[in-house]
Amino acid sequence: MAGATIGSVRLGLPLRWPLGIAPEQLVGRQVLAVRRRGKYLLLDLSEGLLLLHLGMSGSLLFAAELGAAGRHDHFELHTNQGSLRLHDPRRFGAVVFAPAEDHATAQKLLGHLGVEPLEGGFDAVRFHQGLRQRQAPIKQVLLAGDLVVGVGNIYASEALFLAGIRPTTRAQRLSRARAQRLHAAICQVLQRAVDTGGSTLRDFSNVQGEAGHFQQEAMVYARQGQPCRVCGSTIRALRQGQRSTFFCPDCQRP
Repeated sequence: MAGATIGSVRLGLPLRWPLGIAPEQLVGRQVLAVRRRGKYLLLDLSEGLLLLHLGMSGSLLFAAELGAAGRHDHFELHTNQGSLRLHDPRRFGAVVFAPAEDHATAQKLLGHLGVEPLEGGFDAVRFHQGLRQRQAPIKQVLLAGDLVVGVGNIYASEALFLAGIRPTTRAQRLSRARAQRLHAAICQVLQRAVDTGGSTLRDFSNVQGEAGHFQQEAMVYARQGQPCRVCGSTIRALRQGQRSTFFCPDCQRP
C-alpha cells in the first residue's frame, strides 16, 4: 500500500475504540509506509497515522477489488492501489487515527511495549537484566509484552522448550546463561514462524488468504499426551493466566 492515495473509507459497526477522525477527512491522504509495532500495524500517512489491531478474531484482507461487505466487515480503506478490509466477528479489533506517533493517542497504545525481538534492539544482556526484575513465571513475563513483544502463547511455549526452561520458573531465577539461551530461542522460533507463514490453528490467514504452517513443526504446543520429539516423555499441559501452556517435564527444567 505504500504510495497509495486514499479514495474512500467505510465504517461498519463500532470497534473496540473509535476511529478518532471523521472518515472523509482521510480521503486524499497518501500512505507513505506500512510497518508494525508489537501487534499493531501502522500506516504512516501524509498527515498522521492509522493504528490497526486485530483483537482476538480480526483478520485483514487486501485485494484489488473487494466483494460486498458482510456483517462482520467493520472497516474498509479504499485506495488507488487496492482495498484493505478488517473482518472482525467479535469486534475486539480497532482502527485508530493519531496525529503523530508521539501523540498521546498513539503512545497510550504503543508506549508500554517492549523491544522488537527480530531487530537490533533485542540485547541478551538487557533481556537478562529485565528478567531479574520480574517475579512472575517466565511464560507470563514473555506474554506480557513489556519486556519483549511478539512472543505470543504458541511461540512462548516453543521458545521455552528450545531453551530447556520450565514455563513455571520464576523469571528472576534464570541465570545469565539460561537467559541467553532463551534469548536465542526466541529469535530462532519467531524467525522460523515468519518463514513458514505463521501458525494456523483455526482461522488465521495472511492478507492473501493463505494459511500458516509453523504449527506443523511445533515441539510442544497443543501436543499434550503425545511423546516428546526429543526424549519421548509425555508432553504435559497446564493453565497459566487463563492460557494453555505445554511443556516436556524432562527436557525443560525448573
